[in-house]
Amino acid sequence: MFEDKEPELTPISKLGEFGLIKHLTEHFPLSNESSELGVGDDAAVINPGNKKVVLTTDVLAEGVHFNLGYVPLKHLGYKAVVVNLSDVAAMNATPTQILVSLAVSNRFPVEALEEIYSGIQAACTRYKVDLIGGDTTSSNAGLVMSITAVGIEDEENLVKRSTAKPNDLLVVSGDLGGAYMGLQILEREHAVFLADPNMQPEMEGFDYILERQLKPEARTDVKGILEGLDIKPTSMIDISDGLASEILHLSDQSKVGFRLYEEKIPMDNLTITTADEFNLNPVMAALSGGEDYELLFTISPNDFEKMKNHPDFTIIGHAVDKEEGNFMVARGSNQLVSLTAQGWDAFLGNNQND
Repeated sequence: MFEDKEPELTPISKLGEFGLIKHLTEHFPLSNESSELGVGDDAAVINPGNKKVVLTTDVLAEGVHFNLGYVPLKHLGYKAVVVNLSDVAAMNATPTQILVSLAVSNRFPVEALEEIYSGIQAACTRYKVDLIGGDTTSSNAGLVMSITAVGIEDEENLVKRSTAKPNDLLVVSGDLGGAYMGLQILEREHAVFLADPNMQPEMEGFDYILERQLKPEARTDVKGILEGLDIKPTSMIDISDGLASEILHLSDQSKVGFRLYEEKIPMDNLTITTADEFNLNPVMAALSGGEDYELLFTISPNDFEKMKNHPDFTIIGHAVDKEEGNFMVARGSNQLVSLTAQGWDAFLGNNQND
């Protein structure tokens, strides 16, 4: 965790709750005009002007959402922010503020929390968002993090899940399945380490998919790219639980069906070769793996010429009448494969099968 093999660690009790909050947040300046009052008072004050406020929150629990056996604390802090900013980006809004709450057991010294907050600060700097508050408390169950993200946007720019129409084109940013395959590498090497702590992990050559898992990025850039193309999505969602699950969410909210073309699903070559190494179908990693934090959205068919061949996006299907259902068109054939949600479900622990 730290360079010094035997560092002198500071128990949280030495600072107390309020001293800890001050210690962890004193180097977070406010940079957004909408942030009127941040950490230090009973509540933060946000002034959105004439814009709409978008709010989202996520809880990350040790042993459920992350394993500290292989997740660095700084990366954890960064990722915890990113997964919330991704939700704001999925509304086509601009993230502006976050609140951070931690529940920690006494096995975590102050220095461990400093590592988490260094990751949080790196994310705040990268995405130009302000830390404006939060809370800390004790825990009997390891580490639990809760982050709330705030976004501010003009009403006419906001995009919901519920406004897709039949014949709209289904589009995805980036590539899919990499985060899941990165997780497989981490789980494999962690198991090897537990069996023999003298074994060195074999991580070389897997940098891209490891970063997709440990340090994902929120696609806050998509809004600007689409504005440059003069395209406004007709619906949008971020891919946190797998492509299939998110398509079904759009279907449910917009009351349409979808046709997804297997051969169009964008995947990095390393994702494909790593899946082969694990005897897994890479398409299933994209459909059900989750944690890619790319954006899935629909656009009017009238925008096809503006969108086609764009390096940031791939048209992977289209919307149909709801009665036609949700199916993937198998590669090299016209066979229809029913789309089912088998992505991550925190209450089931692995895959959901509804």
